[in-house]
Amino acid sequence: MGDQQNAGKCPVMHGSNTQEKADVVAWWPESLNLDILHQHDRKTDPMGEDFDYRQEVRKLDFEALKKDMHALMTDSQEWWPADWGHYGGLMIRLAWHAAGTYRLADGRGGGGTGNQRFAPLNSWPDNGNLDKARRLLWPIKKKYGNRISWADLIILAGNVAYESMGFKTFGFSFGREDIWHPEKDIYWGAEKEWLAPSDSRYENVEKPDTMENPLAAVQMGLIYVNPEGVNGEPDPIKTGDQVLETFARMAMNAEETAALTAGGHTVGKTHGNGDAEALGPEPEGADIEAQGFGWLNPNLQGKATNAVTSGLEGAWTTHPTQFDMGYFDLLFGYEWELKKSPAGAWQWEPIDIKEEDKPVDATDPSVRHNPMMTDADMAMKMHPEFRPICEKFMADPEYFKDCFARAWFKLTHRDMGPKARYIGPEVPDEDLIWQDPVPQGETNYVEEVVKEKIAQAGLSLNELVCTAWDSARTFRGSDMRGGANGARIRLAPQKDWEGNEPDRLARVLKVYEKISTETGASIADVIVLGGNLGIEQAAKAAGHDVHVPFLKGRGDATDEMTDAESFEPLEPLSDGFRNWQKKDYVVKPEEMLLDRAQLMGLTAPEMTVLLGGMRVLGTNHGGTQHGVFTDRVGQLTNDFFVNLTDMGNRWEPTGKNAYNIVDRKSGSTKFTATRVDLVFGSNSILRSYAEVYAQDDNEAKFVKDFVAAWTKVMNADRFDVETR
Repeated sequence: MGDQQNAGKCPVMHGSNTQEKADVVAWWPESLNLDILHQHDRKTDPMGEDFDYRQEVRKLDFEALKKDMHALMTDSQEWWPADWGHYGGLMIRLAWHAAGTYRLADGRGGGGTGNQRFAPLNSWPDNGNLDKARRLLWPIKKKYGNRISWADLIILAGNVAYESMGFKTFGFSFGREDIWHPEKDIYWGAEKEWLAPSDSRYENVEKPDTMENPLAAVQMGLIYVNPEGVNGEPDPIKTGDQVLETFARMAMNAEETAALTAGGHTVGKTHGNGDAEALGPEPEGADIEAQGFGWLNPNLQGKATNAVTSGLEGAWTTHPTQFDMGYFDLLFGYEWELKKSPAGAWQWEPIDIKEEDKPVDATDPSVRHNPMMTDADMAMKMHPEFRPICEKFMADPEYFKDCFARAWFKLTHRDMGPKARYIGPEVPDEDLIWQDPVPQGETNYVEEVVKEKIAQAGLSLNELVCTAWDSARTFRGSDMRGGANGARIRLAPQKDWEGNEPDRLARVLKVYEKISTETGASIADVIVLGGNLGIEQAAKAAGHDVHVPFLKGRGDATDEMTDAESFEPLEPLSDGFRNWQKKDYVVKPEEMLLDRAQLMGLTAPEMTVLLGGMRVLGTNHGGTQHGVFTDRVGQLTNDFFVNLTDMGNRWEPTGKNAYNIVDRKSGSTKFTATRVDLVFGSNSILRSYAEVYAQDDNEAKFVKDFVAAWTKVMNADRFDVETR
C-alpha cells in the first residue's frame, strides 16, 4: 500500500536544481556572501590540476590554425548563412563583444577568460546571435583541442576576420586561459530587466560622468551605448557624450574611440529585417532541444537577409566585406535622415544616395539597399570632439589605419596584463605604455647582503612590512595590473595615495634607494625583501624559525613607462588588511575587504590568515589599535584568533564602525575592533577558519600558512618567471 502511494512521487526535491533556491543570502539578505572567493574552485575545471594551458598553447601549429580560420570565414553554412558569403562581420562582433566588457575601474570583464560562453553574457540582448559565431568556431576548437582556449579562439577570430577583409592588424597574443563557470564577482548593474532605461545608472542621465561605478555600459545587457540613442531617443550629441564616457571607462581616449567606431563599422552590417518579437528566447531561456542556441528565427529560411539581431538593418559601407575608407566616404559624403528599420528601430539613412553607393543585399547581389548609421555613428560627424578627429583620419588614411590597428589591439589585449604574459609568433616588438612595461631587474646580487643592510638601517617592523604590503596589494587578477614589480609605489600617483601613508613611505624609500645603489638590487626587490625580513623577524620572536621565499629580478619602472592617469583606479579606497578606509561608504567594510581579496587572487582561508597576521604585527594604517588582539605586538602569533574566539569576552558597539571587546568578569575593555575584525567571529564560514587558527595545536600551521599567503601576494605579478 505504501509503495503504491509513493509510486508517483518525484525521487528528488521538486525544482531543486532548476529553480532559484532559498539559500542563506535569500533568507538572511545581510549575510556576508563569500562566493566571490570560491568562484574558481578546481571542482568546476575538467582539465585536471596538471594541465597548463600556457604550456599547451606553445605546442600549437599557429600557421595551420590560421589557415583553417581563414577558410572558415567564407565557408557559409546553411543553418546560419553568412552575410555576402563572409562571416567576417559576425566574428569581429564576437571578439569585440567579448573584449568590450572590460572596464578600467576594477579591471573586470574583457575577453581574457572565455566568459562569454556562460550566462549572463551568453544571453545578453547585445550579444544576440553570437551563439552562432561560437558554434561556427566549434569544429576548429574540436580539431585543435587543448592547445587553443576558447578565450584565445574568440579574440583570434576577430583578428583573422579583419585580415581576410584586407586589413593588417597590429598583432596578436595567445595565452588567455578559459574559466569553467560564470564570473559571478562581476557586478553588471542592479537592474532586474534587460535594457531598462539608463536613468537608473546615472545621478543625472544628462551628465554621463555620473554613471554608477564601476559600470561602463549605459544599460543592462548592452556592451556600450544604445545604438538608437540615449534611452532609444536619437540625439547624436547626447549619444556622443555617452560614447566618450563609456569608452573612457574602458581605458580609451577620444581618438581611440573614434578609430574603433569607424574601423568596427567599416565592415559587416546590422540585422533587423524582420519581426524581433518572432525570435525565440535567449540561450539560457531556450528549451532543451535548442541545445544552447537562442534567438531562433522562424523566418530565416536560409537567407542572411532575414536575420534579426539588434533590430537596426543595413550595412555601414558600400563594400561591407572590404576594409576601406568607405565609412567616412558615406558618413561625410551624404546628408542623413532618421528612419525606422523593418524591425521598428531608429536608424539614420542617407538622402538621395547614388545607386552605386548602396551596398548589395546580404543574400541576393542583384538587389541594393540603403546603408544605415546608428546614432553613435552620427556622433562621429556631428559631435564637436569627434568630428575633427574623423576629418584628420579622412585626410590621412594610413594614419587612420594605424590608429585603428593599435586601438583594436588594445581593446582585445587590455586585460592580458604585462607583455611578459604574451605568447605566439605575432606578438608585437613594441612596448606600449598601457601594458605597464617594467624593465628586467638585476639578479646578480646576494640576497642575504641586502637583507643585512635593511636590518642595519633602523627601520621598524611596521615600516618594513607596510611598505612591502602597500607596494604589492595593488595587484588585480582581473586585468593583471599593479603589484610590487616595477616599484611604482615610488612614482605618481601611488606615492601620494593616502592609503600608502606618504610621509612614512618617503622615509622608507630614501633608505631603500641607498641600499639599492650599494647592492645592485632593484628598489622593487629591496621593498619585498624588507617585508620578508620583517616577517622572518616577527616569526622568530614568536619562536618560529622560517625563511620567506623570495624571487629576484623585479625591475624599477620610470615615470616615462607609467600611464599615471590609468593607475588612479587602482588606488585602494579601503584596505581591511590594514584596518583602513578612506571614508565611509554605502558598501560595508567587510564587503570591501572581500572585493580587495578577490582582486588580489586570495582564497577565503588566505584572506583570513593574512588579516590575522597583519593585525598582530601592528601594521594598521596610522598605527590604530583596532583589531590588535595581542599583548605581543610585533610577534607573528595566532593571538588575533585566540582572543577573537575567547568566550571570556563580549563585544559592545561604541560607534558606526567601532566596538569594544570587554572582559566578561571584570567589565574592563581589553581590545577595540572594527566590523572587519569582528566579521571573522560572526560569519559562520570565516569563524570556522578563525577557529582552526585559534587551536592550541595550530600555531605552527598559522605561521606556515601566513608565510605562504604573504609570498603569494608578493609574487602575484611575477609573470616574467611564470610563477602563477
